[in-house]
Amino acid sequence: MARSALLNVMVNAAIKAGRSLSRDFNEVENLQISRKGPADFVSKADLRAEQIVFDELRKARPTYAFLMEEGGEVAGTDGQHTWIVDPLDGTTNFLHSIPLFAVGIALQRGDEIVASVIYNPIMDELYTAEKGGGAWLSDRKRLRVASRRHLSDAVVCTGIKTQGTANDTLQLRQLAAINPAVAGIRRSGSICLDMAWLAAGRYDALWEAGLQPWDVAPGLLMVKEAGGLVTDYAGQPGSVWNGQIVAGNEALQGALLKALKPIQ
Repeated sequence: MARSALLNVMVNAAIKAGRSLSRDFNEVENLQISRKGPADFVSKADLRAEQIVFDELRKARPTYAFLMEEGGEVAGTDGQHTWIVDPLDGTTNFLHSIPLFAVGIALQRGDEIVASVIYNPIMDELYTAEKGGGAWLSDRKRLRVASRRHLSDAVVCTGIKTQGTANDTLQLRQLAAINPAVAGIRRSGSICLDMAWLAAGRYDALWEAGLQPWDVAPGLLMVKEAGGLVTDYAGQPGSVWNGQIVAGNEALQGALLKALKPIQ
């Protein structure tokens, strides 16, 4: 696979930030047993990774705007392009030395996500996608969503919020309803990786809500370019901005959406 110049910029930024996170991840393992704990250190690692991504992207495309998890919105001057950045998706995993986290970057042009990168530096897995160009793993393997047709055969992924929000009880009702209907349910703690693994056919379908644009945008294009379908809980294409995802191949996405709709 030959990357475009634009995708090269994004990949270089993600890998550079990932190297920084990898170094910090090794330190976090040592901090697990300290009295102070690793939380403050992880916060600084997150900010450091975001600054690396910002510097790399701003240097390459100085007129583009930014929407970042830590730094918020930074205005651009071209009026068409916005980088959407999650420098450390899976922060709680990182905090607990669980190697499931990623750098996520998406580029929005007008109303569309047109390019995305998800990079897990510990597994050294680089996922890329460009609109019309397919989704790829480490430039070598073209990604396709799994082809299973029935929920009873599917391994389905979801997220579970743990901050005591009103959404918690809805999630528990959804789990109670979906669990008997599928082959298995997984929760990794990194929505970027969940969507990348869905694009790679490791998971068959996915649902989650309460997400932010930087959580959804990098994986949205990945799944679509791998042949998947992504909607919100109403079956509409608003996932990036309302934070709701129901995704999978056409058959499983439809079946999962149908199963979720009656649950209130």
